[in-house]
Amino acid sequence: MSSATAASAWSDQTDENFGDLFKEFIKYSETREGNVAMGTVLRIEKDNVIVEVPGLKSEGRVPLREFALLQAKGELQPGDEVEIYVERFENSHGETVLSFEKALREKAWEKLEKASESGQRVQGTIFGRVKGGFTVDLGGAVAFLPGSQVDIRPVRDIEPLMGIAQPFVILKMDRRRGNIVVSRRAILEESRQEARKEILQNILEGQVMEGIVKNITDYGAFIDLGGVDGLLHVTDISWKRINHPSEMLTLGQTVKVMVTKYNQENQRISLGMKQLESNPWDNIEARFPTGLKMRGTVTNITDYGAFVDLGDGIEGLVHVSEMSWTKKNIHPGKIVSTSQEVDVVVLAVEPAKHRISLGMKQCEANPWEAFAKNHKEGDLVEGEVRNIADFGVFVALDGGIEGLVHASDLSWDQAGEEAIKAYKRGDMVKAKVLEIDVEKERVGLGIKQLVEGKGNTASSGSGSSASGDLKKGSTVTCTVTAVSDDGIEVDANGSKGFIKRSDLSRDRSEQRPERFAAGDRVDANVVSVDKKSGKLTLSIKALEVDEEKRAVAEYGSTDSGASLGDILGAALNKASEEQGKAKKTKKA
Repeated sequence: MSSATAASAWSDQTDENFGDLFKEFIKYSETREGNVAMGTVLRIEKDNVIVEVPGLKSEGRVPLREFALLQAKGELQPGDEVEIYVERFENSHGETVLSFEKALREKAWEKLEKASESGQRVQGTIFGRVKGGFTVDLGGAVAFLPGSQVDIRPVRDIEPLMGIAQPFVILKMDRRRGNIVVSRRAILEESRQEARKEILQNILEGQVMEGIVKNITDYGAFIDLGGVDGLLHVTDISWKRINHPSEMLTLGQTVKVMVTKYNQENQRISLGMKQLESNPWDNIEARFPTGLKMRGTVTNITDYGAFVDLGDGIEGLVHVSEMSWTKKNIHPGKIVSTSQEVDVVVLAVEPAKHRISLGMKQCEANPWEAFAKNHKEGDLVEGEVRNIADFGVFVALDGGIEGLVHASDLSWDQAGEEAIKAYKRGDMVKAKVLEIDVEKERVGLGIKQLVEGKGNTASSGSGSSASGDLKKGSTVTCTVTAVSDDGIEVDANGSKGFIKRSDLSRDRSEQRPERFAAGDRVDANVVSVDKKSGKLTLSIKALEVDEEKRAVAEYGSTDSGASLGDILGAALNKASEEQGKAKKTKKA
């Protein structure tokens, strides 16, 4: 019905209520293309619903599928009034084109626009996937939900969120293009802020909480406690040592943690997982006493040793020096491998530092002790040259150990550097045992010592045969021949010697070479004699120490209260008296 017809009907019915007629007029006037109007369901056919809209020339057919939701609820019956969208008054067949879905969409858009302007949340349901995100039904209008706006954290599985009515925030609307963009993340962030305030107000050290692993770094993991993050340091994940947090944690994993520290000023929360378990280091000394031999598994290898799992979350370190009696200066990885079971001995336990020192070589017989038991100084040995260094030659001995022939003990006639050139790896050599030090794991060998008397001949050839009569510790009177900054050169009964600056006196103030002059005579003790050159190393300081010891032994003890001056004074007085008696005897 046109507007003119409506006006004519209105004029013929003057006895009717003016207000009702005016509403009827408005209803007719709104019935135009592109508008939503009220219609009445006349009948329901197989695939269509016949709807009459006041003011239209003919009835309209609407596909039954557009009423699927109402039909499923049993809310679609003939005579029901429904909002309908008028697309065209008539198509090529002269029929009115109507749409129930578009009416819902138009109604939804009006509602959504009001919500967007006021910042209100809207209810929607995720129902499909599209490139870059998902589609959301907002009560008839379809919106786009970007993947980044689904959750605060990346969501691996969206299925649990689909088909469930939930709140969204409208980020952008464009009715002309029919675009709506919504966010679920904004809702969660608002809730997160509220939860954060509540958590920070009520959090206490020692409190046990549940959280989700949000991020993993080399030094620990960040745990989301439901609005606030806490740091779980790698050392607080487990009582046993782990190299990286990823060995025990995965992203998205739910974990129980304890608040170990909370700084209210910067709102930093420190967390711990191992604190929820009993400390395996309690009473550790009783469980792992020194000397205990046990079996463990190698868990990690470093440049300085290997860590061994002893069970119950306890690990000990086998330092590289404690791995083998004979394999020295090699990487631990060449001795053991990860996951290998090894026998170890507990060497030391430090409960406060959570450290246990272990030894592997102690589980085997000490080859150095065996060598010392079977050999003595002066014995002859034979072995293969294993290695050559600037300072000497290493020779293989019994039990897998090595002895060192120092460069100075290779030859009487050649200097060390020259003598070393005569040897190469693999050579078989004979040597004499000069020294055995089990504690330091050393065996000193000599090759030149195999030639008897060669040292004396060398000394005689140098014209200093008198040095052969001087022994270490003996006292000799010397004549100063030269003075230098480092000390003084002397002549001791035909043998050349040297006294270092530090050996010129016990008193540091008297350790000055300039106190002496060529021709001065001094007494000194023999410190050493170079067998090859016959040159002496002497010390005035050593002589003074010896004289003091003799004086204390003969005239008293400093512990009894007598001073060193008293003791030496008494010694000098006695010597003076004896000299006086000797003179009187001589005169008589």
